[in-house]
Amino acid sequence: MRQTHCRLSGARIKQYSTTFLLVGSMASSAHLRAAGDFSLSNYDAIQQSMIAEFALAYQDSATALHNYTVLAIKSNSTTIKQRALNIALEQNDLHAALDIATHWVVQEPTDVPALFYLSHIALKAHEYELAAETLDKILNIDANADLEQILAGIAPEEPEEPEDQEILIQALRSSKERNNPSILALIAGLEAQNGQLDQALTTINKALKKRGKVTGYILMKANLLSALGQEEETRNWYAKSSRKHRDNVDVRLAEAKYLIKINASNEALTKLESLIKKWPDQEEALFIAGLTSIDLKKYEKAEKYLVELRNSAEYQNEAYYYLAVNAERKQHFETAKAYYRLVDGSLYTVSRRSLISIYTQQNKPNDALRFLTQERVNYPQHASFLYQAQADILKRMNNKAAAMRLLDEAIKNLPDDPELIYSEVLMLDPHTDKDKLEKLLNQLLSIEPNSPTYLNAYAYTLALQNRRLDDARRFVEHALEYAPEQASILDTLGFICYLQNDFSTSAKVLEKAYLISGSVNIGVRYARSVYMLGDLQKFSTVLQQLKQKHPNDPQLDQLNTLLLPQQLKKSS
Repeated sequence: MRQTHCRLSGARIKQYSTTFLLVGSMASSAHLRAAGDFSLSNYDAIQQSMIAEFALAYQDSATALHNYTVLAIKSNSTTIKQRALNIALEQNDLHAALDIATHWVVQEPTDVPALFYLSHIALKAHEYELAAETLDKILNIDANADLEQILAGIAPEEPEEPEDQEILIQALRSSKERNNPSILALIAGLEAQNGQLDQALTTINKALKKRGKVTGYILMKANLLSALGQEEETRNWYAKSSRKHRDNVDVRLAEAKYLIKINASNEALTKLESLIKKWPDQEEALFIAGLTSIDLKKYEKAEKYLVELRNSAEYQNEAYYYLAVNAERKQHFETAKAYYRLVDGSLYTVSRRSLISIYTQQNKPNDALRFLTQERVNYPQHASFLYQAQADILKRMNNKAAAMRLLDEAIKNLPDDPELIYSEVLMLDPHTDKDKLEKLLNQLLSIEPNSPTYLNAYAYTLALQNRRLDDARRFVEHALEYAPEQASILDTLGFICYLQNDFSTSAKVLEKAYLISGSVNIGVRYARSVYMLGDLQKFSTVLQQLKQKHPNDPQLDQLNTLLLPQQLKKSS
């Protein structure tokens, strides 16, 4: 058997293993409940288990794993074996996991969950012959076992592992059950990962001939056809499969999604309407039909579908959000606002921004402020965002003083919230508010000392004040360690170097920043640095490039004046 280095993610193995195991929870609290018979005494088992759990509590994973490994090998308890495997995988100790799983299979050679564990771990250990042998055993017990997902997340797929992919493919091809459709599907998946799309298509076709109703096989073929750029064939395959498997909601839904992907939205909506007629409670279909209807400007249809999801556990917030979007598209702004108010969860912030935008369009900033104040009461968990939104409105109302007072209140209530502090930093004047800025910037860095944004803000503020330039340069160089390609940070470094008369570094850094961003402001600073180096030819070239890209920018007129003395010298 081929020896390899172990490269595993225990969490991923555990995740996918539990997909197949129907043997209950692996929680630590259950490690001895219903444990069954032991080869060692119950007293010794309980004692050893307690030692292991105490060791875990004190983060002594080596002792815990040793004790549970011994228990697992000597015990006949499925629960103990699961607990031991769980710990081994959490500790990313693949060798221990492989040892435990192997002993489990030896003790219970027909136990399918044990075999699934062993196949997973063998795959991740790159022990492909063992993996193939174990898959054979599973299929010998249950020839119809669906193995399609067994490689998900753990098969070799990193660019540096093409050899491993090929070895696994060859191991599976030489397996006794190599013609089993489940093995064929595994091979096809690996071939696809390996870029062998034509071969993968041939392989999955073989699986489909043996088991043509399996949803995963049908969809794999569709995905392979699409990946090969055979769009007409993909479309025809979906159409054929949908007709042949009219009662397969997953296939029919996948067809609709594909049609949307290729911009055949009208046809997709027709398919979705047919699907919904057959399965009126199919929530994903209702949701996609609602969004597709909005895109097609069929707003009444969109509302009909999305309203059905108002009580959905999975789609409720999305339904409210898109009902609001739908109403806004119809210019029913009060209805839109009502729906936006109902949105919570991950769409909370974007929904409130949209609501504020409606208030702005209606020229009702005071109504927006009152609404946001009430929102802070209703949704205290979003207080930071709501304070910032209010401050922004006040600023746009030219009431900077009120905005500052509000942010002072916010920071007092939420002193460890860096976003609030940063919001106030952006409002302060680097010259008239120097002391307050200093305090807030130091507060920011005490909370997040390695934030490139906050380090850059401090550096740029000091540069604008033209003081503590060495500190400023140290801050910005530290920021670049975390964001080396961020133009704004490079610009700050270039600005500081310019102030330090380090024109060579300034020009080099600003050139890079300008190439990344294309900003005329950065380009002007770059040109000035080149000028200060005395390279007038390059300065002239940079200036001409800036004129071509930004012909009407008044800053370029100022740069032009730098060339006048040189032109006068030449003419005299």
